[in-house]
Amino acid sequence: MSILLVHGWGFDPGIWAPLRSALPDRDWRCADLGYFGPARTRLPPRLELVVGHSFGCLWALRHPGLAGVPLLAVNGFTRFAAAPDFPHGTPPRVLARMLTRLAQAPAEVLRDFHRRCGTAVPPGEPRPALGADLARMAGEDARAAAGPVLALAAADDPLVSVAMARQCFPGTLALVPHGGHVLPLTRPGDLARAIQAWLG
Repeated sequence: MSILLVHGWGFDPGIWAPLRSALPDRDWRCADLGYFGPARTRLPPRLELVVGHSFGCLWALRHPGLAGVPLLAVNGFTRFAAAPDFPHGTPPRVLARMLTRLAQAPAEVLRDFHRRCGTAVPPGEPRPALGADLARMAGEDARAAAGPVLALAAADDPLVSVAMARQCFPGTLALVPHGGHVLPLTRPGDLARAIQAWLG
């Protein structure tokens, strides 16, 4: 049985390296959403768990081939943009401005984004999938989809606030005090323990 890892917007599969080192005996399969190189999103057979980081959680919830597969959300969300019934989301005007800037100066947008996350921009040239998936974040809503078996969030996440995470994942949210928006890099041990506990 395999575990599918899906990275978030602006990242690549390299974000999972610490987790894979923490649990080397697992059959890890990494999706690549194609932000800095060719996309690789073919689903492996015999999945027992999907782990979605940030937008990777929304991507997994909206993927028809993953319906019914248990999901662990990490810094994730079921909706990103604010709405009348989702007041803690990111204002749509912020996303619209970011989309415009991304079309004009993608390298600058990515530098600003990774500066907020405390990370480095992955190697490779920015690809159109960045704009397509940012647009998805501005419009898609997976709150009605089957929820994750567990959601991990950080109290100091600069992009997904605690209020937003609680609204996305009522009843399944586990908070850690520190770790920012990149728990796969900053808290791989906590993530490994959560996976081991769920898998038994």
